Amino acid sequence: MPAVTGIYVASRNGTIGPKRIDRGHWETRMSQDFDADVAIIGYGPSGVIAGLTLGRQGASVVAFERDRDMYPRARAVTINDWTMRVFQSLGIDERIDKVIEPVRVLRWATYGGEEVMRVAQPPSTLGARSRDFSIYQPTMEAELRSAGAEYGDRLSVRYGVEVTGVDQDETGVTITTTDPETGHSRTCRTRYAIGADGGSSRTRGWIGASLEGDTADTLWIVVDCVVRRWWPDRDVLTFWTDRKRPMVDITLSGGNHRWELPLMHGETKEDFPTAAEVWPLLEAIGITEDDVDIHQYAFYRHHVRMADTWRSGRIFLVGDAAHLMPPWAGAGMQTGMRDAHNLGWKLGRVLSGALPDGWLDTYEVERRPNATHYTNLAVQLGRVIKQEATQAELEAMNTVPEGLVTPHEPPLIAPPTLTAGWLRGEIADASIIGRMVPQPIVGDTSGHIIRLDDFLGDGFVLLGDDLDPAGLLTPEEKAGWDALGAHYVAVRPRNVHTQGRDELVDLGDVLRPWLQRYGSRAVAVRPDRFVAADDVHGLAAPTC
Repeated sequence: MPAVTGIYVASRNGTIGPKRIDRGHWETRMSQDFDADVAIIGYGPSGVIAGLTLGRQGASVVAFERDRDMYPRARAVTINDWTMRVFQSLGIDERIDKVIEPVRVLRWATYGGEEVMRVAQPPSTLGARSRDFSIYQPTMEAELRSAGAEYGDRLSVRYGVEVTGVDQDETGVTITTTDPETGHSRTCRTRYAIGADGGSSRTRGWIGASLEGDTADTLWIVVDCVVRRWWPDRDVLTFWTDRKRPMVDITLSGGNHRWELPLMHGETKEDFPTAAEVWPLLEAIGITEDDVDIHQYAFYRHHVRMADTWRSGRIFLVGDAAHLMPPWAGAGMQTGMRDAHNLGWKLGRVLSGALPDGWLDTYEVERRPNATHYTNLAVQLGRVIKQEATQAELEAMNTVPEGLVTPHEPPLIAPPTLTAGWLRGEIADASIIGRMVPQPIVGDTSGHIIRLDDFLGDGFVLLGDDLDPAGLLTPEEKAGWDALGAHYVAVRPRNVHTQGRDELVDLGDVLRPWLQRYGSRAVAVRPDRFVAADDVHGLAAPTC
């Protein structure tokens, strides 16, 4: 993997700066040599987000999913405002918002009623109506797939087809597929491929990656129910802490509810052949047939595992194919979707010639630390729920450091940051580098009042605190940003007249104080809304 220094990433082919090629010529060549730009192996949530992100960039995609029908069980249970911002960038946040519900409070409590820890949900800073949401995965996933279907032939999905081989060369990837019913095989030729085929990923093996880490011995049962009547505090996401029988008690959207709990020593899944044997587990916490109907239940083990590499040449891994984590931070599915979005917006631009292929080397550099963060957080929270955490660990989790520039928030709900990758400058409490820009409601020069991202579009943007950020650039620096198609936007206070077209009004007094907190007059914002550079550390255009 190329070394990353500041915001400069060494390209494999030595190219400096974005290569621009004629789009019409590129499309003609693609139609002659390839069936699609990108193949996606697996069409769960990570695969769908990869397809939507690439499709929005204008790339053509073919996805292969071995199951003809969508998986019916609700595996993931939550998403947060970062994920909703990803959905917003794909134009699907409003349709998803209709099938999810806000989470008010998370708590960790004992069966005796003692509350160990509580995390209230402050307002989102990223533009969503909540920090966290409960979901019913089959319903949400159906909406994601419906959005993908609207791309037509540009996002072609082949269901009931198994990928049985992946081979790559210098110019592309050959995918071999087999129809399980007929045994008929065929090949598909694409420029790149993405393995989104889950924890048992065959793509991971085909690229020679190893899955490192552990799988816990304890078997857990997941019980999904349909609500018949409300009970006290049903809407509070509760982790019941207990050394013998810890339990997750969580509201799902659409009138569904879930409990997750471990089997005791000596118990096996054969002890629960029907729902009748499951009922005593719920009755032990006061839930009866008057409250819910058991819809379905399943068994699983917790994994703490990660692939040693997420890429081989033109083939990438996303989601569970790259990492597996316990459920306690509610980030497994979300981490995969964020992988897909990070890779997708970069790969789409590489395919169109807007960015050099060295950008693809930043994918794992940026995403691995975030996956590691949520894995470690899940392990730590699991120690709390299983009453394995020491008093010192509990106090450390609830201790607010003194003298911070950035307001402290618990890691579970804190706004996201990048800690490595396509960034220039120090990554620290007092630095704006790597932080996601807040998303308030803003005004434009024509009097429209909209969300920030709807104003900024989906490209590179430089924001200036009551100034034109282009005025801080040298001619060479501006030429570099112009080559990336960047826009220059002055952020004005609400009590002045705007002066030009490329300006916005900070109606809630959010953006300018945020910049001033870190001493920044201007920042360079990536398409994924992370700050790559500021005037404190240098505003030169990124170069790959």
